[in-house]
Amino acid sequence: MKPLARGFTLIEMVAVVAIVAALAGMAVPVVSLVKQRTQELELRHALRTLRAALDEHKRAADAKEIELPFGASGYPLTLRSLVEGVVDPRTPERKLRYFLRRMPRDPFANPDTPADGWGLRSYASPHDAPQAGADVYDVYSTSPRKAIDGTFYKDW
Repeated sequence: MKPLARGFTLIEMVAVVAIVAALAGMAVPVVSLVKQRTQELELRHALRTLRAALDEHKRAADAKEIELPFGASGYPLTLRSLVEGVVDPRTPERKLRYFLRRMPRDPFANPDTPADGWGLRSYASPHDAPQAGADVYDVYSTSPRKAIDGTFYKDW
């Protein structure tokens, strides 16, 4: 009588490898979609944060709570000034007033670009063709990619 051999046959091994490969093939698009959705949430949050800081700067300028050059629109001259601070003329020490702790990054931008590498729209430029100018009225992503919903990130 021959002893029973223990182990797996070649056919069983091939079947297991095929099943694992099929499962991995189905998981890759899901992981890719989850990553893109996470980046989209980061982009929405960054845009909301920047736009709120721009609006607060404008409100403070209209209320004469910050110092502005003559003839300025009230919007910051650069994005960096939101982080670096603007002089508050109401304080005797001429303290700086800050609108952001740090500059949020565009999650779809090239990692080599600086954090303030956003697309800029000045107050004087039209909404359908944003142009940089004397101030920063709005920001947008410079990514040419499309979102999950089919819109371009630059249009958010």
